[in-house]
Amino acid sequence: MPDSHQLDFPPVRNGVDYLVSVVDHLTRSEVGPRDIKYAVLHLQAATEVLLKARLVREHWSLVFDNPGEATERAFRSGDFKSCTINEAVTRLRNIVGVHITDKEQAALKDLGRDRNALQHYGLTHNARALEARAGRVLDFLVHFLDDALLPDFDQDESNTIGADMLQVRNGLDGVHTFITQRRRRLRGELKGSENRTTECDQCHEMALVTDGETVRCHFCGHTWLALTPWIMELYTRDKGYPQLCPECQAQTMVPGVRLASESLPVSFCFACTASIPSPPAEATEETR
Repeated sequence: MPDSHQLDFPPVRNGVDYLVSVVDHLTRSEVGPRDIKYAVLHLQAATEVLLKARLVREHWSLVFDNPGEATERAFRSGDFKSCTINEAVTRLRNIVGVHITDKEQAALKDLGRDRNALQHYGLTHNARALEARAGRVLDFLVHFLDDALLPDFDQDESNTIGADMLQVRNGLDGVHTFITQRRRRLRGELKGSENRTTECDQCHEMALVTDGETVRCHFCGHTWLALTPWIMELYTRDKGYPQLCPECQAQTMVPGVRLASESLPVSFCFACTASIPSPPAEATEETR
């Protein structure tokens, strides 16, 4: 009979337990700021535990910050500096051969920034955007468990976390339902503006609409009142320096933008909403 005073959370069970907490916070009838806070913190913890559990399964040295200096004694005692989540993703992709897309890795990076801001500085952010971003990482982790961890479990191990995994899957369905219902409500609201609707940089939903002066996301509600500084900050970092628009001559033409009305990325002017097809080389696998 297990000792009720003994802490027994092997890595995968520990990660799944964090996910149970995440879905509990994200699927309440009223999801408040405190729920979002703990969902983000526990989702980050689950991500670290589960990704590194797969690395350990490949070889225990892979979780060390510097595998060349790894020793089994340090690993057994837990007295070592482990790799970052971003490095864990790189090793899972390049060494283990786990399929993790660029978009999934970007979602994990966003989560890490949100977690650090919450943990160390306090975070003032749009709760709906955080909720949508957390939902994407939760979706990734459930698929990661199914594809990279659970297939190697024996029946006893599967039974141990079976009830928790059922709760997590049901919770994920609830998060998907919320996002799907909101998307459906937005269809009528966004109808007719597809040629000036793009992906929000906060919640990553295709619901960001420009009117030439401001941009507002109809999914998460975030609004940017100063168009040019927002373009300079966001797109200089992600897509290159904005160009002069041939139609309105403003320096607000951005390459590689996905519009709701187009199947491939275009060069798009956020001031006058003119668009120019991008060269075929800009259409990568991740943007198709």
